[in-house]
Amino acid sequence: MDTAPRSVPGLLPGNQLSFEDVGPDLADEIFVVVDLETTGGPAAQAGITEIGAVKVHGGQIVGEFATLVRPAGAIPAHITALTGIDDALVHNAPSVAGAVASFGEFAGDAILVAHNAPYDLGFLKAACTLHELSWSPGRSLDTARLARVALLPGEVRNCTLATLAAHFQAPITPNHRALADARATTHVLHCLLERVGSFGVRTFADLRDFLGRVSPAQRSKRHLTEGLPTGPGVYMFLDRQGAPLYVGTSTNVRSRVRSYFTAAESRARMSEMIAIAQRVEVIPCATPLEAHAREIRQISSHRPHYNRRSRQANTSWWLSVRTKPVTRLVAVHLKNDASVPDNSWGPFPTRGAARRVATDIAAITSNPATTDAPPSTAIADQAASIQEIIAGDLSALLATGLARMQALVDRERFEQAARLRDALASISAASQRHQRFQLLRVTEQVVAAEPDTRGGWAIHVICAGRLVAAVHAPPGTDPKAAAGAAVATAESAALSSTTAEESILLARWLERSEVRLVHVSTPLAWPIGSGSFLSDLRVVDDSHARRETARPVGPAPGRTRVNRIAG
Repeated sequence: MDTAPRSVPGLLPGNQLSFEDVGPDLADEIFVVVDLETTGGPAAQAGITEIGAVKVHGGQIVGEFATLVRPAGAIPAHITALTGIDDALVHNAPSVAGAVASFGEFAGDAILVAHNAPYDLGFLKAACTLHELSWSPGRSLDTARLARVALLPGEVRNCTLATLAAHFQAPITPNHRALADARATTHVLHCLLERVGSFGVRTFADLRDFLGRVSPAQRSKRHLTEGLPTGPGVYMFLDRQGAPLYVGTSTNVRSRVRSYFTAAESRARMSEMIAIAQRVEVIPCATPLEAHAREIRQISSHRPHYNRRSRQANTSWWLSVRTKPVTRLVAVHLKNDASVPDNSWGPFPTRGAARRVATDIAAITSNPATTDAPPSTAIADQAASIQEIIAGDLSALLATGLARMQALVDRERFEQAARLRDALASISAASQRHQRFQLLRVTEQVVAAEPDTRGGWAIHVICAGRLVAAVHAPPGTDPKAAAGAAVATAESAALSSTTAEESILLARWLERSEVRLVHVSTPLAWPIGSGSFLSDLRVVDDSHARRETARPVGPAPGRTRVNRIAG
């Protein structure tokens, strides 16, 4: 499965970027300048009363769109006083769903422009979500933000549309009607684009960088993205000596790496990393899951300075049973290539997480109700409870915890009940994690497949908790044949130790609802009393687990799945 990373040498600073890197000139882009009138409520309610838009290409108006909209609720009186739009006026107008769908056909994939764009686009996005429309806003530009960056300090008293329209002598005065305001915004847009042209802004990417104040180091190293693959994989930023600075993964490596050189990347430590980086290496992968597994291995192996996650993946924390002076759980640090001792429970991401669960178990397994019992009896009961938990049976602990929680609720001690609820959920999540980890570690082989966004199947072979083969079966090919080829590749792969993080990643993937089990060497099961029914008590890192019986490769019974091919 392992392949050597492919080095992508950087171009000389003076070389031209490809047309795809640079993007089309602003004069070749299509802009749709839009303005909405609304009921004034939250954007989530999608209370739109009017949509007006102007389509612009090459500085020329090529189309206009205008419609009144009938919102779901009544139009407030103060909105009517401001816009002149009342319930009678929109009585026969299209619904919000119909109006936004029509606007989507008009706008297409053009760049949407609005004054205070987050407000207008927020209503459009909410309407698309609320009514499950196929169109939704894509690239956008805010003329208010552009004005604040492009104009000189003190040039205008504020950046409202009325002020800017007067400043640039727009032929139309904004009047809180959608089409008139969209026409005024169009004039302001053209004037602002002329202004930023003197700063070397020629493309939409340049415009985003101008608005985000991209650093010179980011701008000068865009050539590092030249030639990167567009599929899933692992990317590594390397310094002058070839040492990894940062390791990441993406379903589209080229697009993700390019984002580090735009205004979208605002993290200070990433800007520092970009300034040091000299080249990018890529490990192409067949599937996103393979990319995530390789990312964990690369970070664990190289421990790059700018990665925070997975740097200690080759070790993990466990709870181990100690019997002297009394039976208790103690946090221990173990390497992943070492055999896990008997009477150990885990893994945990940090020592603090392990200790918190140990403290919660000790608090719940202690029985304050039996104050008349001899101390030796209470200690023996607690020791027995701990041994049951290690063996995979949480039924007694959970029954005790839920009973105490109900008692706290009955006494209206809700905060204490909530803390106990969270403790039970944490213990349950740790139990599920332990069962996942142990199950995969002792399973010789698992072959599973999942339909992917490219219209085919992502097929994986897992041996002893490690991903040993991955293949993508394109649309129109036989996924069973691809699975057989993956197994053949895996059989020749030398098994080596894995990390707890990788094993748990694979276990979570196997439990996804769309994954189909093709072959398992032994049944995948764990104790019924391991606490999985508590996974919905609160949002925890393992709460999305789902247990299903093995299914063949193919759509689930009674379900039709349409795989969209990523563009």
